Amino acid sequence: MSPILHALEHEKSKLSQMERKLAERILASPGEIVHMGITELAEQCGISPATITRFCKVLHFKGFPDFKVKLAAEIAHNHSDNSPQDGGSSYQDIVAGNPLSVIVEAMQANHLASIRDTTSLLDLERLQSAIDLLCRARRVDLYGMATSSIVAQDFYQKLIRIGVNCTAFSDSHMQITSASSLKEGDVAFAISYSGETPETIDALSCASASGAATISLTSYGSSSLATLADIPLFSSSLEQGMRRGDMASRIAQLHIIDILFTGMVSTRFGDFIPKLEQSYLNVQHYRHKRGGQS
Repeated sequence: MSPILHALEHEKSKLSQMERKLAERILASPGEIVHMGITELAEQCGISPATITRFCKVLHFKGFPDFKVKLAAEIAHNHSDNSPQDGGSSYQDIVAGNPLSVIVEAMQANHLASIRDTTSLLDLERLQSAIDLLCRARRVDLYGMATSSIVAQDFYQKLIRIGVNCTAFSDSHMQITSASSLKEGDVAFAISYSGETPETIDALSCASASGAATISLTSYGSSSLATLADIPLFSSSLEQGMRRGDMASRIAQLHIIDILFTGMVSTRFGDFIPKLEQSYLNVQHYRHKRGGQS
């Protein structure tokens, strides 16, 4: 199932009665939906075109045409990936007693699928807006709890190498403390797979109230954190089963982080590359000076 259809199935119980009728119609025959006009679909579901437009925007699409384009792309991609030559592309769960060779293949397949599914969800305009915000930010706060804090730390280590004034916070009290001192021209970037981590939501709410621009990175679908952010970014939401290790989802989030960082350096190449090279040279110099001890 594609990330969009998976999100619809997952979110269906939270929808209003009219929206649920629409979701069920889309899930029943997604291939038909991409060839329909909004009026035809509205008549079939017994709802108004305005309800369809609102529904699409809740899922962070620009409208019904944008929804159809991305759904069609996912359907085409899934047909290609599920060909007999590929052997399918579903996520593989942890199984007791699996040989190591099977585990290695399963992890590779899961991570590749996660990156592919996340890439299919990318909104280039939204990504570019996030890159532009980060490039001109006076200061950047990064918020994440548990596994998401590891992703925040990865972004912190990248940004600090190019001279961006940033800090990554995994302590909920320090997140609020720092968010309270943000102002216009600053950026708060919050990471949560579920999009419902209370501490992360509080931190981004505080940052927004302080005047900072806000960016979120969550799994695809409607969530409190994505709704709160000025720019919501999404990773794949297809990892299922025993996902307590947050394996493929972490890879998906790191994929987005790498795209943002590379986009920033490419945008301000003349400013950031010298700083990146200088930080590397300084580390090499001082490590060699002490005999390579860390």
